[in-house]
Amino acid sequence: MPDSGQTEGRKVDHIKIVLSEDVAAKGVVAGFAAYRLPHTALPELDLAAIDTRTTFLGKPISAPLLISSMTGGASVAEKINLALAEAAEHLGLPMGVGSQRAAVIDPRLASTYQVRRVAPRIPLLANLGAVQLNYSFGVEHCRRAVEMIEADALILHLNPLQEAVQPEGDTNFRGLLGKIEVVCRCLEVPVVVKEVGNGIGAGDARRLYECGVRVIDVAGAGGTSWSEVERFRQNGEQGRRVAGAFADWGLPTSECIREVRAALPDATIIGSGGVRSGVDVAKAIALGADLAGTAKPALVSAIDERGAEAVAEGLSAFIRELRVAMFCSGCADLKALRALQLVG
Repeated sequence: MPDSGQTEGRKVDHIKIVLSEDVAAKGVVAGFAAYRLPHTALPELDLAAIDTRTTFLGKPISAPLLISSMTGGASVAEKINLALAEAAEHLGLPMGVGSQRAAVIDPRLASTYQVRRVAPRIPLLANLGAVQLNYSFGVEHCRRAVEMIEADALILHLNPLQEAVQPEGDTNFRGLLGKIEVVCRCLEVPVVVKEVGNGIGAGDARRLYECGVRVIDVAGAGGTSWSEVERFRQNGEQGRRVAGAFADWGLPTSECIREVRAALPDATIIGSGGVRSGVDVAKAIALGADLAGTAKPALVSAIDERGAEAVAEGLSAFIRELRVAMFCSGCADLKALRALQLVG
């Protein structure tokens, strides 16, 4: 198990690289551009009355938009998470924190994830790497992550490609499904399973659902590529070459949403990975997602000197775009949007 200083350094590396380098997936796209919302010239609706409200984890939210997990475990991350959380509370949106392994190992880092003081009402999601269940973590560690931030659910993220190309990666994914099932059975809050940008297809989603996972974030390819992020952390040419070979790896987000919804009609599905506008959010919902998730656009805003104000401004634009997309396609609410047939 790495020490907390090693983990903190990696967190700082990740933030710097995502913000300063071109780490977008190459040769694979999220797929939203392949679809169009059908335009309605006579919507017979009042834009002011368009209803984007829904619920998530038993709490009301203003729009089907999740601020996806990004960071924590480093001093710079505390400021980022507080800005994200304050904006989420202001807008009534759910939020996930980054992997809490660092703070489970070293409780002195817990403050970098603790945002309830500025976001008392929103759905808040704790986060650990599922692979850590093969590296001495168990139900009690999961419980500790949830209690640390007073979370409404726990994300267990799956990142086999990132771990495989990461210099200090944990690569034993054998037997994880049974351990995830134990966590689902024993933990007091729901378990969400997500990828980190290479997608969850129908087969994996079905296996996860059968073991007790009821919320799946497909986190498909087309946004930030974590193999590209790790490429910039390599010291040697071979490591850079291996990581770079996977820039186009993964299942496009739009395909994942459609596949998983067809396989699991009763699951809660989050569509993330390359969601860059409210129009993308609308398409994700029409394709079968219950919520859409976005990360990098909010991260870029969070480091702005205006902090939470900048984050709220950017996400408000997402919500406004979603409302206009619904209005111009004749959808008064999310139920109508889910029933909409996309063109494509």
